[in-house]
Amino acid sequence: MQVLDLTFTDYLSAKTIADRVAILGAQINEDFGDKNPLFLCILNGSFMFASDLYKHISTPSEISFVKLASYKGTTSTGTVVNMIGLDKDLFNRHVVIIEDIVDTGKTLFEFLPTIDHQQPASISICTLLQKPEALKHDVAVKYVGFAIPNKFVIGYGLDYNGYGRNLPEIYQVVK
Repeated sequence: MQVLDLTFTDYLSAKTIADRVAILGAQINEDFGDKNPLFLCILNGSFMFASDLYKHISTPSEISFVKLASYKGTTSTGTVVNMIGLDKDLFNRHVVIIEDIVDTGKTLFEFLPTIDHQQPASISICTLLQKPEALKHDVAVKYVGFAIPNKFVIGYGLDYNGYGRNLPEIYQVVK
């Protein structure tokens, strides 16, 4: 598949993703029971994952959104930009941050102090994808959909310069 100037190949099917998201939802339900967690979706990339995951959450909870960005093209810019701020009180709340991908960990590493400053009861991170080989910052991810190699991926909310987010599968760049 061609997206702009890059070629991609199949990586994770829609069914594989859906099955894993259901398992993550069950794990979160079990862990949080009646704790009334606040799910904090990091936009733009995690919108599809957050939507599908939240459909599997049966425990009383809320969801909110924050827009952070650190990518341009296929690489991290090294700078995290907070575009839409937090509008919920996190004091004494159990917060579950929903990310599309933890790559170097810089986005979360820079964002977590903002969350921690509000003194939540707990902070857990749930990511669809994690690249262990790329991790440069100490970020503890509790729920991981898939550990993947350090290759660029698109689809299921992840993009290449704004394109490919609408794909129901995940594709890996061919180099």
